[in-house]
Amino acid sequence: MQWEKLLSTQRLGMENEPPRPDDRTEFQRDYDRLIFSAPFRRLQNKTQVFPLPGSIFVHNRLTHSLEVSSVGRSLGNDVSRLLLQNHPWLHGTHLSELGSIVSAACLAHDMGNPPFGHSGEKAIGTFFSEGAGQWLKDYKCDETGDSLTAAQWEDLIHFEGNANAFRLLTHHFNGRRKGGFVMTYSTLASIVKYPFTSDMAGKKAKFGFFRQDQSNYEIIAEKLGIRKLDSPDGSVQYCRYPLVYLVEAADDICYEIMDIEDAFKLKILTEDETKDALLGFFAGEQREHILNRLQTVQDKNEQVVYLRSVAINCLEGECVRVFVENEEKILAGEFEGSLIEHMSEPVRDAYARCVSLSYKKIYRSKNVIDIEMAGFKVISELLDLMTQAVTHSDKAYSQLLINRVSSQYDILAPTLYGRIMAVIDYISGMTDVFALDLYRRINGIAIFE
Repeated sequence: MQWEKLLSTQRLGMENEPPRPDDRTEFQRDYDRLIFSAPFRRLQNKTQVFPLPGSIFVHNRLTHSLEVSSVGRSLGNDVSRLLLQNHPWLHGTHLSELGSIVSAACLAHDMGNPPFGHSGEKAIGTFFSEGAGQWLKDYKCDETGDSLTAAQWEDLIHFEGNANAFRLLTHHFNGRRKGGFVMTYSTLASIVKYPFTSDMAGKKAKFGFFRQDQSNYEIIAEKLGIRKLDSPDGSVQYCRYPLVYLVEAADDICYEIMDIEDAFKLKILTEDETKDALLGFFAGEQREHILNRLQTVQDKNEQVVYLRSVAINCLEGECVRVFVENEEKILAGEFEGSLIEHMSEPVRDAYARCVSLSYKKIYRSKNVIDIEMAGFKVISELLDLMTQAVTHSDKAYSQLLINRVSSQYDILAPTLYGRIMAVIDYISGMTDVFALDLYRRINGIAIFE
């Protein structure tokens, strides 16, 4: 893969239209288009890890995405500066705009996630694989005989927020022009962490695009020169687009370090546990310098804020180094794993200790588990009701439910797969509060509120 081809300002759905005269670059326009959009705004009421809201303000999907975008911009700018030093002949390309591309992609990376955090994501997949939606696998429509293909079923049982983000940005929903958000090819390619179809999802249930949206990724990949891999079994797989590594690193850095800070604020982690975790990235004179600086800060919360900032800076620098040193492998599609996994051993070990601490103390805490259980219940029941409605649309109660859905969703699409995907679009786009409110109204709990 070549930088000259990988970085394009061409927009999906506007291939034949010239760029608008504007002081902003095309990638800055991507950023602005995202940040002013309704789906991005709704992230403020979607759970990141801890329940919302509360007297202590922790991260939601919106604040997380903004912070990831900030770290992503730094990663992109630093990588760009170093690559241009190594390849001065690329000064006339868009390589200097890596920071803008990565920051825009980071804004969008969680826009496809459903309500109630990662449990909401899992609830959708397991509704079909082991829950009340299993009957749909062998269901045939009475009128048309239409049913789900094996590939389409894989999409449903492996529902993935990353694939759903790509769908949200590119799918032609009712009332929206072709190309969805009409983003640049480079920004769209940067959010697809797993560039293959759902039949390759495996146990981790990760994939990059639904079958209905596969052609959009293929258009982008061909234009940018993303290398396609051989798949004798008929599945579709590409090499990772290089900037995906920077988006992934920004996300990994932020959610791990910021979750530790939030856990300290909520008293899930003690002061000593928090400081030990964040100081673990440093040794020798550097550690002594940080400890000396720490003594000048009196407030305990501000001490943690300082430690969080230097830890993020350390991780950001390491990821930049790994990317630049492995540029050749990344462009050849031969780099394996994430940037985090290739950091220097002391930093990598410190990050691993943070991950271990998070799983032991944070992700298994009562508050987190409670929101996950509630999310499973709410999303599973909404999916059950809506899939019954779109497959039996002649029934009176089905009509009531269908009329509740916004017209942008093609809830009565001509195919069974299209109708179920429209249901998933509708439910995954909800905020936590909207999903809970709809659940209560349907169950007669909040009729007069």
